[in-house]
Amino acid sequence: MSAATQGTSKAAHSDVAPKKKKGPGALATAYLVIYNVVMTAGWLVIAVGLVRAYLARGSYHGLYYSIEKPLKFFQTGALLEILHCAVGIVPSSVVLTGFQVMSRVFLTWAVTHSVREVQSEDSVLLFVTAWTVTEIIRYSFYTFSLLNHLPYLIKWARYTFFIVLYPMGVSGELLTIYAALPYVQKTGLYSVTLPNKYNFSFDYYSFLILVMISYIPLFPQLYFHMIRQRKKVLGHTEDYSKVE
Repeated sequence: MSAATQGTSKAAHSDVAPKKKKGPGALATAYLVIYNVVMTAGWLVIAVGLVRAYLARGSYHGLYYSIEKPLKFFQTGALLEILHCAVGIVPSSVVLTGFQVMSRVFLTWAVTHSVREVQSEDSVLLFVTAWTVTEIIRYSFYTFSLLNHLPYLIKWARYTFFIVLYPMGVSGELLTIYAALPYVQKTGLYSVTLPNKYNFSFDYYSFLILVMISYIPLFPQLYFHMIRQRKKVLGHTEDYSKVE
């Protein structure tokens, strides 16, 4: 290829404007706004339910029973987020979103629902409270972002409250799984023993232990990812305020 041709080629490439990332279409945006508004309202219902039950009883013990049904419904509704990523209307990782959503759905149904003895544990209230505050902020953040009217307070809360809420939620989750272990081991819940016609065995007790161990490498990655995101999103604003 001659130098003239190379120069023409480079000029042609330089004239091409960089492609912008396409957001969801109008219909998809409308759907996502409705979805996030409904989810925000759902978690607000859970928050109000917790406060009303506490004021009525004068104690935080056993508050799970007052919000059990809406918690199961709206936490299970988060499974749609995996579908949103899979079809491309939300530009997030299917794997990461799937892990985060499934871990909460697993704890809701396969631990707290299945082992009724742990439902009165304080650790359940710990993760439920953390989830509730986190999700109200998160779904509000998504809603206003889609509408292109994101208040700074919600953005700040989204990238600040997690500093306390993430460790709080993880602590409650781990303590709840730990509290369930004796009952799972005693009853053989969800376990499959040999011999059977499929020549397959599964020990749910050991599986729960592995789930707890998995938090060791995974939680720090997610937590410090959010720390980096906080610096990226809020860093410039905070620097500007310091200058003023």
